[in-house]
Amino acid sequence: MAKPANKTGKKSSEEVFAGFQTLRAEQRQLANKISELEMDLNEHKIVVETLKGVEADRRCFRMVGGVLLERTAGAALAELEANLQRLPQALAALNEQLANKGQEINAYIETHDIRLQRGATTAPAPAPEAPSSQQNNVLVASG
Repeated sequence: MAKPANKTGKKSSEEVFAGFQTLRAEQRQLANKISELEMDLNEHKIVVETLKGVEADRRCFRMVGGVLLERTAGAALAELEANLQRLPQALAALNEQLANKGQEINAYIETHDIRLQRGATTAPAPAPEAPSSQQNNVLVASG
């Protein structure tokens, strides 16, 4: 038998919490991808600077997707410089997606009247229908 709250179109507190957790997980994934691309960008810069001081016909090896490829330094340098040109654009796009996800989370919080309480260790235990997240946050949905 369905809960009366679901008949009126409202989500239960568990559904609201699950939706919130999903949005936060997506936000964390975007942040992790941004961090990963920033590290790649720094690595590309270091390798490009190193390869600029090497003879263009010298043999070098490059790891691509777990496969070691043999190239000349000139060919590897050209590929790395092309990647170095594209990485800032990818980072900008991901940063924009992260900002949009933050706005989406804020809208979700407003829509469902969610309050986050940081450091819930000193607060009273949360109600069973509103479990705390991994970061010691307590999700409180009113109404």
